[in-house]
Amino acid sequence: MGKVYLTLDKLLESRNISRYELAKRTGIGYPIIDNYYKNKVVRYDSYVLERICTALDCPISELVCYQK
Repeated sequence: MGKVYLTLDKLLESRNISRYELAKRTGIGYPIIDNYYKNKVVRYDSYVLERICTALDCPISELVCYQK
């Protein structure tokens, strides 16, 4: 069985953006951003993913990965 995970930690590091800054840019609370950052989310919210992609100016394929 495969695994879906986010690469938010790598994206933020490569852009030199903190989780706090991302929370401000997206209008999403820091605890939610932190859960996505730490891959503690079981069900992904399309609204949250869209806001993150917009704030980071990246396609969703850079944020979401699938590993077999």
